[in-house]
Amino acid sequence: MKSNYKRLGDYIRQVDVRNKDLAVDKLLGLSISKQFIPSIANTIGTDMSNYKVVQPRQFGYVPVTSRNGDKITIALYKEECPCIISQAYVVFEVIDETELLPEYLMMWFSRPEFDRYARFKSHGSAREIFEWDEMCNVLLPVPPIEEQRKIVAEYQAIEQRIESNRRLIATLEETAQTIYRKMFVDDIDPENLPEGWRMGTIGEIATISSGKTCKDKIVKKDEEHVYPVAGASGIIGYSSEYNQYMRILTTGRVGTLGVINRYNEPIYCADNVLVVESNLYEYTYQILSLLDYTKIQKGGVQSLVTQTDLYGG
Repeated sequence: MKSNYKRLGDYIRQVDVRNKDLAVDKLLGLSISKQFIPSIANTIGTDMSNYKVVQPRQFGYVPVTSRNGDKITIALYKEECPCIISQAYVVFEVIDETELLPEYLMMWFSRPEFDRYARFKSHGSAREIFEWDEMCNVLLPVPPIEEQRKIVAEYQAIEQRIESNRRLIATLEETAQTIYRKMFVDDIDPENLPEGWRMGTIGEIATISSGKTCKDKIVKKDEEHVYPVAGASGIIGYSSEYNQYMRILTTGRVGTLGVINRYNEPIYCADNVLVVESNLYEYTYQILSLLDYTKIQKGGVQSLVTQTDLYGG
């Protein structure tokens, strides 16, 4: 054990303040993406006085880790006004922020290694639980507070750049769709096309195939399972094999329809997606993104789009 690793329990304490006077009405939940999120619970007729109050810079976590995607649900509350969460959750805080920054601690909780540790240390039969005592026994490096501040500042700067890039990409995507729609949809009269133009189908510019059932999919990447598995809404796990290695587009075949994803790496396309290959890659992407899937879908309980449907779209 490294000498600078400390026991977390020496730096944190549980907080159990109930909403007895109903002064707080902002009800939030916790997600496996380690964030406080709006609660979707039906609270009609519920006694909110027993819910736990969370103050800014306090933590909440869900002790139950089974059936949780191998993640522990834990988050730092960053907003300015208090909220309330379920009485089944644990609320805790850093005792002295001159010794341990909550933001630094949250960085530690965000590591995949901590998720694996919490699952390994969870116990129970019907439900596996990461108990408070196990949380307190976590060992982590605690550098001097100035170094913690520097690490957090660097981490937050990277996060801000990532978010700025996401917003820029989203803006560029919207611009590209606007240009495409103006050039090929809004300003086009099918009865009076520009000279040399004609109406066609997706099948004329793209090859469409179906994904296949992935038999060894796991949730987290490891040394053997390194290839992403593409489902209808995006990456759903990892496999030791791949069935696509070209630059492709995918769209949902059953259930989730109309979500178009780009891939340019070895990947395993699952059986609920259609795989689209085209030399006119970006043009095909825009067509698929603006396609009205309600006009071509089939199915009863679950919506369905076949290769034939898409070929003629």
